[in-house]
Amino acid sequence: MAIWFRHLLTDGIARRRPELKELPFVLAAPVKNKIIITASSILAEREGAFTGMAVADARAAFSELVVIDEIPGQATKLLRLLGLGCLRYTPIVSLDLPDGLLLDISGCAHLWGGERGYLKEIVLKLREAGFDARAAIADTPGAAWGVVRFAQKRPIIANHEQRAAIAALPPAALRLEPEVLERLQKLGFRNIAPLLATAPQALRRRFGTGLLLRIDQALGKVEEYWEPIVPPVPYSERLLCLEPIRLAPGIEIAIEKLLERLCLRLQTEGKGVRKAILKCHRIDGKKVQVGITTTKGSHSVSHLLRLFKLQIDKIEPALGIELFVLEAPRVEDMETVQEQIWADPKGLADTALAELLDRIAGKVGANAIKRYLPSENHWPERSFKIAGSLTEEPQAAWPELPRPISLVSPPELIEVMALVPDHPPKVFVHKDKRHTIAKADGPERIGREWWHDKGEHRDYYILEDTTGCRYWVFRSGHYDSDDARWYLHGYFA
Repeated sequence: MAIWFRHLLTDGIARRRPELKELPFVLAAPVKNKIIITASSILAEREGAFTGMAVADARAAFSELVVIDEIPGQATKLLRLLGLGCLRYTPIVSLDLPDGLLLDISGCAHLWGGERGYLKEIVLKLREAGFDARAAIADTPGAAWGVVRFAQKRPIIANHEQRAAIAALPPAALRLEPEVLERLQKLGFRNIAPLLATAPQALRRRFGTGLLLRIDQALGKVEEYWEPIVPPVPYSERLLCLEPIRLAPGIEIAIEKLLERLCLRLQTEGKGVRKAILKCHRIDGKKVQVGITTTKGSHSVSHLLRLFKLQIDKIEPALGIELFVLEAPRVEDMETVQEQIWADPKGLADTALAELLDRIAGKVGANAIKRYLPSENHWPERSFKIAGSLTEEPQAAWPELPRPISLVSPPELIEVMALVPDHPPKVFVHKDKRHTIAKADGPERIGREWWHDKGEHRDYYILEDTTGCRYWVFRSGHYDSDDARWYLHGYFA
């Protein structure tokens, strides 16, 4: 089944802002030197404002038109939410950007009384939710895609009838590139039937392999790859009790055990709880529940347990609770920090920390453990020193600008290519490996200390390549000097 949302973005906005349902409005975004309509509501289309028009032209024809800035990526997010809702009808749902869904309905339609009842159920549900949706069923995704967008009748194509179903449709029903469609239009192809009757060799010579591939996909001769939507894994833990729990201390112990399991999983995934619900299933068949919310994400067992302790009085165990279920329906990304060692205000003066370091030194050697302090030097390789003891105080502050956690000593020569001589590198080669740069920050100029030695200054850049690795590189001297060289000086974690 192919589902087409003819006004996806505007329908989504109208759901969140009901006052727009009775107003003609469009979404717009800058394209080159113009503000272009990227999506139009049904009422706006009736007034002559269509996708692709300049906003100025649309307002000249209809001055009361409401224009809203488009938010990039909204179509993908909205389609994913709709796709997750369609998982109740089939386990395999795939996004069909920018405005559709594809459903593998094999073995599902009979649960709704056949394909016609199945299609009607889904379309009515989507329309009740406020979306202008159409759907079609065929043996292949390509045929269903073309029928739902270009056919006027018969949304359900019988088995092995996709060839006849797409023959009368325009070539655009084959999901072709704009260049190919323009060429077909110039040659007078108004529907797909002549293409189906033309020898494949002739089509390949004139239009390439893309046209033949789309025809074969629509006819079912070539399989299409589907990337199904993966529903989010629920954060939930269960604890079955050997004996019914009736007292508050027992409930508290159960909560602590559940939190330990849940927080361990959240820590490994770098997430924290924003909302948690404890469901208590009693032996009399009834269920009671309490919930907590946090201001920011947390995976601290002690903190979350304190919040749940305030809710224990609201739990009525009656004859006893036989099953506890802890769910976290709302979580958020957060940085994982090491809490236990630094929780005590003693910090480095804590005896337990010194004892821990002694045990580690006994296994790996004392020389493997080093503590670094900032040093008042400009040159990066001289801007730190090794501390003599655990309690030695720094005499200077660490640089506020970002520095790599690992320096290359000495800096290693690299080959660099830049689009503009004084700009960050676009490509650099280190040890015969080529790195293509995706992002860059800099330069940061660091001058050589004249009282130590003489030489050129350095211009440092933070580079991130296309694999996500980050490097600290510098150019020694001005770019137009004869002895200008590029070096790799560090790696960011």
